[in-house]
Amino acid sequence: MQDITWSPKGPNLVILGDNLNVLKSFPDKSLQLIYIDPPFNTGRVQERISLKTFRSSTGSRIGFKGMQYESIRNSITSYDDVFADYWEFLEPRLIEAWRLLSDTGTFYLHLDYREVHYAKVLLDFIFGRECFLNEIIWSYDYGGKTKKKWPPKHDNILVYVKNPTKYVFNSETVDREPYMAPGLVSTEKAAKGKLPTDVWWHTIVSPTGKEKTGYATQKPLGILRRIIQASSKENDWVMDFFCGSGTLGAAAKELNRNFILIDQNRTAIDITKKRLGSSTGNRSIEYFVDG
Repeated sequence: MQDITWSPKGPNLVILGDNLNVLKSFPDKSLQLIYIDPPFNTGRVQERISLKTFRSSTGSRIGFKGMQYESIRNSITSYDDVFADYWEFLEPRLIEAWRLLSDTGTFYLHLDYREVHYAKVLLDFIFGRECFLNEIIWSYDYGGKTKKKWPPKHDNILVYVKNPTKYVFNSETVDREPYMAPGLVSTEKAAKGKLPTDVWWHTIVSPTGKEKTGYATQKPLGILRRIIQASSKENDWVMDFFCGSGTLGAAAKELNRNFILIDQNRTAIDITKKRLGSSTGNRSIEYFVDG
């Protein structure tokens, strides 16, 4: 076990350990932004299988110009998305998030339709209803579609601020979107794009794209970029204590923010370490094992 020390002028941190224990080692009001994407309590094991494909005269897969390919299983990443009492697990961590946020800070909780309504009630109690800022709908259109109901193709992101009179929101720095009907606005507006609303149309991480890390529930870099741009400034501290593949850290590194990432899954930390390296320009990254 290593002693975890943190200073606003210190290195970025990536920590393997129980996030509840780790969170208690950080001081009150030390962070500008916290985003978490906890397990969704779907009741199943989340798994992603990585395949390596190569040309082979005996391969069973047919590709471009009739060429034959063979695939072998390369690796499997998974985590257990089953909790006996999901909210008993999550509530103390949400309370810690409230404690750690600065007076200008913002908290983003990324869930899906199964749990978001319970989360809203709990966060109203922890933060106060007056501190609720938005419910963001992240909509995507990929994968299988059931024919027994309206296919669920969105996630929910609840946004709360620590103080409704002091929070940071930088609308002008956020990546813009194309107008859906550019002919209805001026040429200048169409070229600049529009500010996103609380419905975000954004593809998932492509299974074959360069952004893919192989982590089972990796979130797109574009979603985290937008969150960081809106709710923090350069050199602010941001945190994800269910960091998964480290997307918050990758976005923070790109946008010149300082970050703290925590996960108890060693595979997640290994992927994050490979993705982020050892430095972010003028600030190093230190890796810790807690417990």
